[in-house]
Order: sequence, then structure tokens, then C-alpha cells
Amino acid sequence: MKIAAAQIKPIKGDINANIENHKTLINLAINNNVDLIIFPELSITGYEPELAEQLSVHYEDPVLDIFQKMAEENNITIIVGMPTKADDKLLISSIIFQPEKKRDIYSKRHLFPTETGVFSRRESFCQLNVLQNKISLAICYDLSDPNHSQQAYQAGSNVYAASVLNSVNGIDNDLIKLSDIAKKYHMHVLMANFTGESGGYECAGKSSAWNNNGSLLGELNRENEGLLILNTENNQIEKIYIP
Repeated sequence: MKIAAAQIKPIKGDINANIENHKTLINLAINNNVDLIIFPELSITGYEPELAEQLSVHYEDPVLDIFQKMAEENNITIIVGMPTKADDKLLISSIIFQPEKKRDIYSKRHLFPTETGVFSRRESFCQLNVLQNKISLAICYDLSDPNHSQQAYQAGSNVYAASVLNSVNGIDNDLIKLSDIAKKYHMHVLMANFTGESGGYECAGKSSAWNNNGSLLGELNRENEGLLILNTENNQIEKIYIP
């Protein structure tokens, strides 16, 4: 299986412009025979808690229909980030588009302390099946709770895929945590992060992949948008940057 972490520079609150940027990276993934592409936390809006309420949608909103169309036509699984509303609660969500399947959603289980006054948490778990691989999804602070990755392991996952916003000040600790998860549970681990600025943070880039022994296979740079593609069969990495 080829799985790609998409590293993007979000445009604050501009859903349409960000969707167009997502389409560019998805097409790049399609041209490189990727089976699954994952974007950073809240990728469609940028990480903007103060705007999340007004930008939020129901996860089945037609504004995101293009991703289901691209998934169907190109046999690719697409995971994007969006603030969603459910039962009058505001959630940080990953919305999942798979060919010939109904649109699905995973909402963040563990909120960073600064998020608790804005968002609600969901006691949820998400495992996808793609080409005989079991992929568990995490959103940023989820990976800080050992129970989250342990549940992924107990469910038989062989890939742990994290959508994050990580700043230049915070990324080193999370890189260690993700490497430890890969080593402890013998899972491939992939992390998709922003570059540029979002939510007042200077984003660190460095979208990364680890093999199932915890060794870093590769990471993108800090500045550029692009794809980090992991082939789980042979641990080969491809780095593709957008000029």
C-alpha cells in the first residue's frame, strides 16, 4: 500500500481556496499511484479555533462532495480535516472518503487544553481497511494519550496515521512520541502537518513516516507544500514538493 501525508500551507478560513489546494495534492497523489492520502488537522479551514463555529458544517455537507467524486473515480481513500457540528457540539473532525463506501467521520478524542473552551471531544475510534491494511486515525493531541495508540494495536492496526498541527516549538516531542508508538506496537506511522502559519502558530512542516520498528524513514522540509509517500511493502519513501 502507498499512503501519503499531504503537507499544506492553509489559507485562513478560505474553504474554497483550500479545497482547490487539496485537489492539487490529491491529483499529485493519484499520479503517483497512492492508495490513501491524509491531510493535517482542520486542513480545509486551517487551524483557526476562533473561526471554527462559523466555518463548521455537517460532515455530509455538499461542499465536500468533490472529494467523494475523486475517491470514486480514482480508487483512492481521502482524509481531510474540518470543524463539524453534531448535536449542537463543535468537533475537530477527519472526514473520510472511500470508493464505493458512504462518507465517514472520526472526531478528535483528546483535546489540547486550549481547545476545551471551544470544542467538544468524542469518545470515538476509527479504523479503516485498505488493501488488507488496517489503518487507525489520530488527530494531534490524541497521540499524547497512550490508550489511543494501544487501542489501535489491540484492534489489529498495522498503520497509525496522524493529522496534526504542530508548531516549531512543539514538534520535537511529538516526533519522539510517534516513533515510540511505531516501535512499541510494530506499526507503520505517518504524520501530516502544516507548513506556514495557522492559528497564530508557526507551523513546523516535517511531515514524517516511520517503519514498524520506530526508525524514521523520511520527512519533508519545514517550508514547502508537498507529499511524503510511504510504501508499506518495502519501506520506500518518495518526497514530492510543489514549487
